[in-house]
Amino acid sequence: MTITTDSLRWIKSSYSENGGVCVEWAPAYASATGVVPVRDSKQSTGPVLMVSAAAFAGLVDFARGAEL
Repeated sequence: MTITTDSLRWIKSSYSENGGVCVEWAPAYASATGVVPVRDSKQSTGPVLMVSAAAFAGLVDFARGAEL
């Protein structure tokens, strides 16, 4: 599947280091499709990882419980 992600509204992770080590995701696209686009916030024109809503929820749960 090929989509254009240029027009998506991206939200940056609320947990981010000063060095900018964080991810962005597009919640409106995720709500409409059940697929969550995720990308590196430093490379907005770079690759986009498309994951299921369940996989993204698992990632968020893991990150919340991890000592980062």
